[in-house]
Amino acid sequence: MQFTRRRFIQIAGAMGAYCQVPAWADVPWSKGEELPTLKVPAGSVDSHIHLYDDRVQPVAGASLTPPTASLADYRLLQRRLGLERMVIVTPSTYGFDNSLMLEGLAQSNGNARGVAVIQTTITDEELNRLDQAGVRGIRFNLSFGGTKIEELERLASRVNELGWHVQLVSPGNQLPGLESKLLKLPCRLVIDHLGQLSQPGGVTSDDFAALSRLLATGHVWTKLSAPYNTSKSGAPEYGDFGQVASALVKLRADRLMWGSDWPHPTMKSEKPDDAQILDLLAIWAPGEGDRRLILRDNAVELYGFDA
Repeated sequence: MQFTRRRFIQIAGAMGAYCQVPAWADVPWSKGEELPTLKVPAGSVDSHIHLYDDRVQPVAGASLTPPTASLADYRLLQRRLGLERMVIVTPSTYGFDNSLMLEGLAQSNGNARGVAVIQTTITDEELNRLDQAGVRGIRFNLSFGGTKIEELERLASRVNELGWHVQLVSPGNQLPGLESKLLKLPCRLVIDHLGQLSQPGGVTSDDFAALSRLLATGHVWTKLSAPYNTSKSGAPEYGDFGQVASALVKLRADRLMWGSDWPHPTMKSEKPDDAQILDLLAIWAPGEGDRRLILRDNAVELYGFDA
């Protein structure tokens, strides 16, 4: 008989009897109950999550409007995966409203950092307040809207004074055209979701060549997250995404970070199994030292967590 690794909680039943159920059997917006096989290092960071609340009005024309996904919900996934820290990213759903992200930071007991979406009219005082709250970057979303790309250099200069970075999400086929602009930024740059490189094509594409050159500078990071956004080979292996990930691990493991993308807002039907996706990292980065960089050390340095 094969036994799977599960942790259980006891629930009192009728007549004082107890039954055992998996402690994370009902993690919202995540499929599966099993623990990952991969053991993450202490202090690991999930570099990409979002929070949603039905009480907060989406901006007009928002493409992604998931139901409530709270910090309490996410902590169940943290326990399942063995993670300790997180980066909360304001989603396109709320435009320039960073209130849910800031609320999550306030409730995190120092175990979270934030990425905000800001307007060009933001004052220095407002930026300083965000910094004190734990914000460490600003996001430009070229896929679903937000701050205009024309403001990239101006805002990058302002947040660079705080030691923040710019975070960019865009279709991969836009990277070659943006490359020269991105290379001129004064601050550090994070590219979401492994650049969302075009598939099929992957490692042979112009997108991959541009992303590789950007990472090679040492001033650019990217996230191993959301393979379902671009993979054509699909779950559970996401083999085409994995080819790109493996190639970049060999190139600059010190510029990669792992992220869950919980609650997976682009997956509007069946959600993925987060433990299975985490376990793929053992294939993409077979070296323990590389995984330690990707799961902990790179994000600790970039976001300013305690070592």
